[in-house]
Amino acid sequence: MDFELNKSQLEIQKAARDFAKGEFDKDLAYELDKKHEFPTKIWKKAADLGFIGIHYPEKYSGQGLGVVENILVAEEFCSRDSSIGCALILSSFASECILRFGSDEQKEKWLIPVAEGKMLSSGAFTEPDHGSDITFMNTTAEKDGDEWVVNGTKTFITNGGFSGFYVVLCQTNPDAKPSYRGISMILVDAETKGITATDVGDKMGIRTTATAEVNYKDVRVPLENIIGEEGKGFYQVLEFFDESRILIAAQALGTAQGAYDRALDYVKQREQFGQKIAQFQVNQHKLADMATKIELARLITYKAAWNYDQGRIDPKLTSMAKMYAARTAVEVADEAIQLHGGYGYIAEYEVERFARDAKITELYEGTKEIQKNTIASAIIGKIK
Repeated sequence: MDFELNKSQLEIQKAARDFAKGEFDKDLAYELDKKHEFPTKIWKKAADLGFIGIHYPEKYSGQGLGVVENILVAEEFCSRDSSIGCALILSSFASECILRFGSDEQKEKWLIPVAEGKMLSSGAFTEPDHGSDITFMNTTAEKDGDEWVVNGTKTFITNGGFSGFYVVLCQTNPDAKPSYRGISMILVDAETKGITATDVGDKMGIRTTATAEVNYKDVRVPLENIIGEEGKGFYQVLEFFDESRILIAAQALGTAQGAYDRALDYVKQREQFGQKIAQFQVNQHKLADMATKIELARLITYKAAWNYDQGRIDPKLTSMAKMYAARTAVEVADEAIQLHGGYGYIAEYEVERFARDAKITELYEGTKEIQKNTIASAIIGKIK
């Protein structure tokens, strides 16, 4: 059993750390958060250096690496800045659906511009009336000649309105029993007539990413735009979630580490009652608890990523990683504010933004309650 990263992984980790240190400016992050703007210039630089789509094959402008390397980048980016880091790691969101299930033509057409920083991607899964329930879709795709006609509404769509394409989960067979056997993935070019995207408005956190409601009105796409097999969309998206939840766990892990780093620096400098507040035992215990939670989150996140790279799909493990890392991010960021006292509530000290950005990791890619359902189902199994 080896708990060490190999030489290549350590180099990637350092490269991501150095890039973030050089490019993620504190004042810029504040302005982007305030204005709800995407860090376009930094994203393009990150793509030029190969950080975006690092897990794509080289023929699609990736580096042919795995989920472990991808989450190492995510952790480093988000620990340096939770907002800019989140925007960069989600710039390729749901492109893995094409990577894992798409045709060679789809991969060449859509993955290359994503990896090269020329296009954002989106996964259109969640619906206003369904939330975490993806066993039936109100969004439909019907065949008409050599085209699919897509109708419906998706909500909470990351990069919505700015992405180059949407991976849309559609009901292609409304009579299927059970209903999820009639769900398919359809690739929809964002420039296609009939698509409208409306920003959801001000958010608590991750304000450097766009989140939109996307409506499809008689949107026509070629039949060959189906991703994978017809009627297999539900199973495909579950497999995608097993990968994407590891990425969100890494986002949470990095966010927790970033909040902790700032709190540690602060207590070693701040003086009260004639001594550094890091010398008070109560604060030392807080730091010890925070560090322990982060280390545990890192271990399970790395294990989930390594396990996926071995070709094993384990929903229990990925759900555990996502649930625990997200909870760690929320708790550590909260304690970071507490250690700052009143200053922690001020934007200048950053931890309040880390706390706002942390909460989403308990919500998207399945809430913590959904993760518990997945874990419990695997533990209990089928009851006869």
